[in-house]
Amino acid sequence: MAVSAVVGLQWGDEAKGKIVDLLTDQFEIVVRYLGGNNAGHTVMFDGSTYKLSLLPAGILRPGVTSVIANGVVLNPKALLSELKSIKDQGVEPGNLLVSDRAHVIFPYHMAEEAILEKNRGEKAIGTTMRGIGTCYRDKIGRTHAIRVGDLYRPDHFRERLQEVVEYKNVILKALDPSAETVCADAIYDEYCGYAEQISGMVTDTTAFLHRALKDNKNMLFEGAQGSLLDIDHGTFPYVTSSNSSGCGIQAGSGVPSRVIDRMIGVVKSYTTRVGGGPCPTELHCEIGNHIRTEGNEFGTVTGRPRRCGWFDAVATSYGARVSGVDCIAVMLLDVLSKLDELKICEAYEIDGERTTDLPSQIQDLERAKPVYRTVPGWKKDITGVRRMEDFPKEARQYIDTVSELVERPVEFVSIGPDRDQTVIL
Repeated sequence: MAVSAVVGLQWGDEAKGKIVDLLTDQFEIVVRYLGGNNAGHTVMFDGSTYKLSLLPAGILRPGVTSVIANGVVLNPKALLSELKSIKDQGVEPGNLLVSDRAHVIFPYHMAEEAILEKNRGEKAIGTTMRGIGTCYRDKIGRTHAIRVGDLYRPDHFRERLQEVVEYKNVILKALDPSAETVCADAIYDEYCGYAEQISGMVTDTTAFLHRALKDNKNMLFEGAQGSLLDIDHGTFPYVTSSNSSGCGIQAGSGVPSRVIDRMIGVVKSYTTRVGGGPCPTELHCEIGNHIRTEGNEFGTVTGRPRRCGWFDAVATSYGARVSGVDCIAVMLLDVLSKLDELKICEAYEIDGERTTDLPSQIQDLERAKPVYRTVPGWKKDITGVRRMEDFPKEARQYIDTVSELVERPVEFVSIGPDRDQTVIL
């Protein structure tokens, strides 16, 4: 049996989907354990591009069982739309299982989140407006939470929904007197329809995964977002609403972390983030615009332009420690190929003090000034490289510096979007 995990070590968007897709041939089961349709993976092969959000990247491989586990918050409409999208591209999805313990996103979650973000103005978190955070809030609050399994108990579901909607309409009007209310009967009919369409997928995925472990099945856990967006360990409050680091695997799937043989951390060769919150290495200049253009740094789900900057080894090494990764994959190295020189943040200066620790408080991180190490660029096209020894020496120096500062060996280097544009050490 081999059990591995792929997690992002930065603020998400590290190209985890490519590594998951690349590794999936070695596994029988791929598990998504957190988040919702706010996350996105872009996978390219055979000249086609697939944009995934809720679906694990394993869905593109025949013979692989893909699992949406209990830690995910599920918008069934979005799930059905995504399945249709890949079918329209000629992909017949493999076996897909959805946890009956997963919590369900409803229209009032999206309405509430939109109002909350609008009311915060310049202090908005920068969410995707998909109702993810408000659904997780209800999950933790318990009183107004509804799980996938509840959809298949019609009397119970109707009763719960009427209770919740009555409360939510009061909240929506209190937050914004002009807000439209939601109708329990309409939601009930709509979601019963979704439940019927996904009924063949819904099961106790925790029991399924433990049977698979007992049967020595090879299993891959697929992270979403990144370790710096973890609700407990990230740059709070500018984070997601779940444990997006490796810490979330056990809670989000029911599989104990002790069975994981290999944790792979994925890092972009530079830094990006979306939404609010400090980003110490962000570049408000032509180089930042160049990286955004070369890297096509626009959100898979929202299309939002990402904030771009130099590689932040302080933040990334923190993500590596929290997630407990064994090795790292350096992605999009080719994006940096046209620059004369490159910088890597090796420390922060905060109030005159140098540190290599990521501050736990956002106010301290906002004052952090990056301390850079400058290395030469390679100014060569590296998209055709397939062996480590064929990289220009400057590119190898950059890879070695990232490895040194993150304190993990580099085992994958991506130099283009296609599956074969990956150097495996």
